[in-house]
Amino acid sequence: MPEPTTPDQRPAEPVKPAEGPVRPESGPSAEPQGKPEVAPEPAPAPASAPAPEPGPEPGPNPAPAAPTTGRERLIGALRKPSRAQAIVAVLLAVVGFAAVTQVRANEVDDSYAGLREQDLIDVLNGLAGTTQRAQSEIAHLETTRRDLQSSTDARQAALAQAQDRADTLAIMAGLVPVTGPGIRITVTEDTAPVSVDTMLDTIQELRAAGAEAMQINGKVRIVAQSSVEEAVGGISVDGTLLRSPYVIDVIGEPHTLTGGMTFLEGPRAQFEEDGQTVKIDELQSLDIESTVQPKQPQYAQPDTSQ
Repeated sequence: MPEPTTPDQRPAEPVKPAEGPVRPESGPSAEPQGKPEVAPEPAPAPASAPAPEPGPEPGPNPAPAAPTTGRERLIGALRKPSRAQAIVAVLLAVVGFAAVTQVRANEVDDSYAGLREQDLIDVLNGLAGTTQRAQSEIAHLETTRRDLQSSTDARQAALAQAQDRADTLAIMAGLVPVTGPGIRITVTEDTAPVSVDTMLDTIQELRAAGAEAMQINGKVRIVAQSSVEEAVGGISVDGTLLRSPYVIDVIGEPHTLTGGMTFLEGPRAQFEEDGQTVKIDELQSLDIESTVQPKQPQYAQPDTSQ
């Protein structure tokens, strides 16, 4: 009879037969074949603490989120185009180039393509007439330009001539300072004062010798209206008292001016006869800085009829 089991004991689990054929043990101690083995009863399992709940298993990093908007997808395609996108871009470029070429070819002017021969001849004759009229207009404009240029040149020449004449008259009238070659005459009183008549003769002889400008003692400019008078202690020229020595600066050709002073019984001889000494220096550069104030004529007027 089977033995009664206690509450602490559990019935033994049946032994599973081994896979494959069971080979009998060799030797005298081998049990006879066909007797089943009886497995020992297992010991009771000790009480154990409850197992922790399993957590999330570690895995690889999550993949980046795919672009959700059309703009993000477009930017991603432009940054890293695929092979198919590159091929499409090349095809679009070829199609665009072909379209532009076709448009330019269509823009060629073919307005004369359908005209007859006589019509084309008439068109050419009209163009030839237009060309002749344009050339005639060009020739007329060139003639006008030459006339204006000639008139301008003549006007400029007249202005230059007038300016030269004005400069000459200003020099002769003593209105501007002048410079140039000339002589310097120094008259010193020794035994007698200078005579007014001798001074006037000297001025006239210098003008006759080609004097272009004169001044005395660096103060008075000698012009056509200048006056010379006797005065106490010297002579008065245009109201200015001048004393010895009298220094006369004259601009002109130096050798000719010297000859106008030293000829026989000329001004130099008269000064020396009157008791003065005369010294003449020829200079290559001489400055005359004194000027006169212009006077407005009261009676004389320019004649505009000539």
